[in-house]
Amino acid sequence: MSAPLIWQLRDRTLTPGAPPLILGIVNVTPDSFSDGGQFRDADAAVAHGLRLVEQGADLL
Repeated sequence: MSAPLIWQLRDRTLTPGAPPLILGIVNVTPDSFSDGGQFRDADAAVAHGLRLVEQGADLL
């Protein structure tokens, strides 16, 4: 029997079979079709990432 797969990230551990996580995407591509390059500026991208975390994102 093999050991369970565990992913150790910077500040958390992910174990397959655990409850699902919510992924937030910060798209900084200037010609993005989905947001029109809305987060090209570093400050805007960071602010968006923080909003995603406040809204429940587990990973960015």
